[in-house]
Amino acid sequence: MSPTPHSNDPRDNAGEFVLGKDGKPLVDRYGRPIRRRPAQRPSERPAESPAPRRVEPGHTVFEPRPAEYQPRRAPQHPPRTPQHPRQAQPAREEQPMPVQVSKRREKRPRARRQAKRPGCGTILALIVVLAIASVFITDARLSRINALPDEQIAGTAGTNWLLVGSDSRTGLSEKDVERLGTGGDIGTTRTDTIMLLHLPLRGKATLVSIPRDSYVPVPGYGYDKINAAFAIGGPELLVQTVEQNTGLRVDRYAEIGMGGLAGVVDAAGGVEICVAEPIDDPLANINLQPGCQEMDGATALGYVRTRATAQGDLDRVGRQREFLGALVTRVFSPAVLLNPFRVGRLLWVAPTLLTVGSGDHVWNLARIAFALRSGLEAETVPISGFADTEVGNVVLWDDAGAEALFDSLR
Repeated sequence: MSPTPHSNDPRDNAGEFVLGKDGKPLVDRYGRPIRRRPAQRPSERPAESPAPRRVEPGHTVFEPRPAEYQPRRAPQHPPRTPQHPRQAQPAREEQPMPVQVSKRREKRPRARRQAKRPGCGTILALIVVLAIASVFITDARLSRINALPDEQIAGTAGTNWLLVGSDSRTGLSEKDVERLGTGGDIGTTRTDTIMLLHLPLRGKATLVSIPRDSYVPVPGYGYDKINAAFAIGGPELLVQTVEQNTGLRVDRYAEIGMGGLAGVVDAAGGVEICVAEPIDDPLANINLQPGCQEMDGATALGYVRTRATAQGDLDRVGRQREFLGALVTRVFSPAVLLNPFRVGRLLWVAPTLLTVGSGDHVWNLARIAFALRSGLEAETVPISGFADTEVGNVVLWDDAGAEALFDSLR
């Protein structure tokens, strides 16, 4: 039998179309009846995908969605609670970001190494160390002798220094003798200057000048000029003579010779001294006019040694005190203290020109300098006149006046 011809009327083929409630086939939006898909069981479905449907030109086919298809929905978020703009938001925990270390280090230009400059503390410490070292080096260069006798009088108030300027030419060359005008070796050494410096515990110091021709008893030798004690028995006998005639215990001793005095002045760069009257003394190798003037070592030495004035030895002790004050002023002046070369020369030369007692040190000598710098009382042993004796022309003390002076220092 031949197949039944296909009819174009949908009602004739109602089994092939989807019917509505009224029994008529449903149509799509183009007015075409919707064909019914044949139902198949899962087991009857072909293993391979069915052949693609043939779509006639001008027709639109809507493929049914599979049963397992689920529509994609937008993610559901909890409703946000409106917040005030100024309301603080809860702090979020920030996860630490992983640090990536580059295996290749970045090359940076090397900075130039600069030497570390010393600070103020280092400089100050260096100055202190140098000062302490200078003090000990200077102290080691001092000449020392046993100047104090084994037996002395009882101790008195304060500290008493016996300052001696000798006429020793020891160590002077012929050229130095000619320049300084000291003459040749005179044999026995005597003292041109004898001073007693009293340093009290409080108050001003007192510098007492003792004329070198003072006529006094010398222990074990009778009456003689006081400077003869030095020539006979050296510093020890001179200390004994001074103690017995003044009643003051000598605690320390310092001595300087002619060459030493001139050397200290030259090392300090000279001293300024005001000359009161013209002095012309060929023996001292000086010819000075009145007025303030700068003196070198040779001129200063002649100034303190000369007796070519009206009162001779009495004028000389006054000039010696004036010179000592001028020398201390010069040493403490900025021209010396701020000049390292001059300070170094002074500290190197001066100790070799001084002779001190065995128990004396440079820091003890510093007390003399500070006492002279701060001002002191200058005195000369009161005298009653002059006399010619078996030992020559001598100076006589005023016993009452001398006793009053020394009693004020005990």
